[in-house]
Amino acid sequence: MSIDSVLYPLKWVVAWIMYLFHELLTMLGLPSESGAAWVGSIVGLVVVIRILLIPLFVKQIKASRGMQLVAPELQKVQKKYKGKTDPASREAMTRETMELYKKHGTNPFASCLPILAQSPIFFALFRVLFTLPAVAAGNYQNGARDSIGPIDQQLAQEAENATIFGARISETFLGSDDVSVKIVTVALIIAMSATTFFTQKQLTQKNMPASALQGPMAQQQKMLLYLLPLIFAVSGVNFPIGVLVYWTTTNLWSMGQQFYVIRNNPTPGSEAERALKERRARKAAKRGVVLETETPTVVEEVKPKGQRQQPKRKDRAKGTRPVGPTSPSAGGQADGSDGQAGSSTPEVTEVGNDGAAGSAPQRPGTTTPSGSSAPEATTSGKNRKKKPRGGASGRPR
Repeated sequence: MSIDSVLYPLKWVVAWIMYLFHELLTMLGLPSESGAAWVGSIVGLVVVIRILLIPLFVKQIKASRGMQLVAPELQKVQKKYKGKTDPASREAMTRETMELYKKHGTNPFASCLPILAQSPIFFALFRVLFTLPAVAAGNYQNGARDSIGPIDQQLAQEAENATIFGARISETFLGSDDVSVKIVTVALIIAMSATTFFTQKQLTQKNMPASALQGPMAQQQKMLLYLLPLIFAVSGVNFPIGVLVYWTTTNLWSMGQQFYVIRNNPTPGSEAERALKERRARKAAKRGVVLETETPTVVEEVKPKGQRQQPKRKDRAKGTRPVGPTSPSAGGQADGSDGQAGSSTPEVTEVGNDGAAGSAPQRPGTTTPSGSSAPEATTSGKNRKKKPRGGASGRPR
């Protein structure tokens, strides 16, 4: 099955639209065989196709804005998984990215919808112009068909011989030695590339917030800004002049339509929005009306309130040694040496919350009579009283 058989339904639609506009222009006074009538039919084809693509254009604008707004959050996700190449991390990164697209109602492929939808029409028109000589000669598809829709042999001969600035609309840059064909082709390629460039620049520079002009996605858009015109310039030498007319016309339509949308409904935070506010302020000033300036809402940062800080408990002073003698030698020194006892460090008993004196720590082998409290600490060795403990050895009897 040949490509003409696959594209024949679209070729039939394209041929009918061109035929109807050609008849309309002929009724308005243009000669049937003139290039103006047939170039006008191609322009009419562009108008019909672009009107049908308006819903897709609206989706493209929304998708472009969504991608601009989601760019800072995408950068955070990319930084989060930067350097992680394991399958689990890559899967998590893809899942979070798709969740962001779903949250903002956008899709990176939605901005390509008008181009993708026009591609079949573009190739159908290419094949219609390419097969005009075969239809005019009467051997289209080896004689199986004698027309493409309403374009029969006579109309095909008129369309094939129609010229624009001396170049036939069915000729290509590489397939003709005519100087007029080459000049017109180069001029149309330059116009097509320039309109593509300015359309993309208008979208990326004027209708994008400052936050979306940075990051990998912004760099990719800048690359496409210069790459797409270059691709069209290289491939344009293979297209018939009528196809170049179609593509240049559709670019002019896109640029005008996009200019209207950006001027009247710009992206929040973009340069176009600032220009729109300035225009509204000037119009209001002429009428004597002062527009209220929108002041951004300042949200005060609330410090997090944690648990109330509890007062710190002061460390209680502990005695340097237990109350009372711990050995017979210590007791003898306390009784016989007044001066040394007076110069010793005073002992302080630990007092509990109820005011009672705490018990001094006991060593193994010593006992404290039950029911008696420990003696209070004094600052003088003379006033300290020693409790007798059994015999001279200090052991209980």
